[in-house]
Amino acid sequence: MKSVIDLQKRLLPDLLSVIQKRFQILRFIGAMEPVGRRSLAASLGLTERVLRSEVDFLKQQKLLFSTTAGMSLTEDGKELVEKLQSFIREIAGIDEMESSLKKMLGINKVMIISGDSEESPWVKDELGKACVTSINNNLSGENIIAVTGGSTMAAVADMMTPQSKDHELLFVPARGGIGEDVKNQANTICSKMAENTRSKHRVLYVPDQVSDEMYQSMIKDPEINEVLQLIKSANMVLHGIGDAITMAKRRKTSAEDIQKLEKSEAVGEAFGYYFNESGEVVHKVQTIGMQLEDLTKVSHVIAIAGGASKAKAIRAYMKQAPETTVLITDEAAATELLQGLSL
Repeated sequence: MKSVIDLQKRLLPDLLSVIQKRFQILRFIGAMEPVGRRSLAASLGLTERVLRSEVDFLKQQKLLFSTTAGMSLTEDGKELVEKLQSFIREIAGIDEMESSLKKMLGINKVMIISGDSEESPWVKDELGKACVTSINNNLSGENIIAVTGGSTMAAVADMMTPQSKDHELLFVPARGGIGEDVKNQANTICSKMAENTRSKHRVLYVPDQVSDEMYQSMIKDPEINEVLQLIKSANMVLHGIGDAITMAKRRKTSAEDIQKLEKSEAVGEAFGYYFNESGEVVHKVQTIGMQLEDLTKVSHVIAIAGGASKAKAIRAYMKQAPETTVLITDEAAATELLQGLSL
């Protein structure tokens, strides 16, 4: 396959670019259907005139159809998108990127999704689907899955479906989160995951960050302590990776601490730990729940983060991440991470 694609790149480069463009149109419609032409043009960065020509061609091929609600894929269109996935990955060199990134970061596996989740929100759904695939591939009989908050984790929850009776799932919040946007709190996400998989979940009703005195008091509460023990027993962890300053502001961090983060050049955040570009912890928030050192005892750690702006945060955190980590990211972040590295 690779030798044929290399020949095509040299002899018919325009053909490959046309295939990629039409694939992206079909893929976007499949993810967002029904979708209007104007919305599609804006999302893909195409003029309406160019898009109209492409849509007319795809309609003639019976790959999509239009209604008053918008455009949708036909069954043939859905089948073609599925069959083209591996070919498009080959054209874009995504398999090679995954291999290079895995070696560079020193982790178990890297999964790259085509596109940019910051430019195209539907790519975040694709990240969610990839995460669900990774979860399903690593389920054992009984599973305790610890989950952090965030919009990416919420997208993962939306992509989940009922599990077979062979697997028992219990979702627990990896740490407290009261005070964040409710729909992106770990408690809410765990509840959604349990609902979509028809399994169980537990809640942890504690703030995202607490004082030492409050921490010592809360961990003595029997119910909180019981959930903390479940978190410590998790055999799988799902978490995001945040931009340091963005996460600090979301937590309503004091101006003094934000100034400290800026002075120490913090770029990334995970589990309440802030990292500089060298991967050193430059600040830590006192949180109730999973700590960074706990990850070394977890069999399956899945980190999800996308967008070129997250590249520095991903690189910084991965210097601390356990080798068992699976990183699920998008093409934009991966390209930025691999800048300067010869493929």
